[in-house]
Amino acid sequence: MTRSRAQDPDVCGVTAAIAVMDGKWKTALLWLLESGPQRPGELRRQLPGLSEKVLTQALREMETDGLVHREVHDVLPLKTVYSLTAFGRELSEALGPVADWGHRRLEKLAQSPPAS
Repeated sequence: MTRSRAQDPDVCGVTAAIAVMDGKWKTALLWLLESGPQRPGELRRQLPGLSEKVLTQALREMETDGLVHREVHDVLPLKTVYSLTAFGRELSEALGPVADWGHRRLEKLAQSPPAS
């Protein structure tokens, strides 16, 4: 899905929301930032396999979309902290029922015998 779909006024609301969350790491980053502001290094340590480049790209896109706030403290070395905006918290809360559904689906899959 292209990022431009997130801004297309003629697209359905669900598609616009998914376009903002599209990517392997964004929902995990939303989930981690729910607990409060974090530095990029803290986020990377909690998400093994996430490269610094991809983290930076995802956070920049999320900042552009109004989901996260980037604060740079004027100390040496520079200290950058990311936090959810009110808009980001709203999205995170909206995803709660979707997460619940996903957990129920995983439980159902675990109980079902494998298809042959």
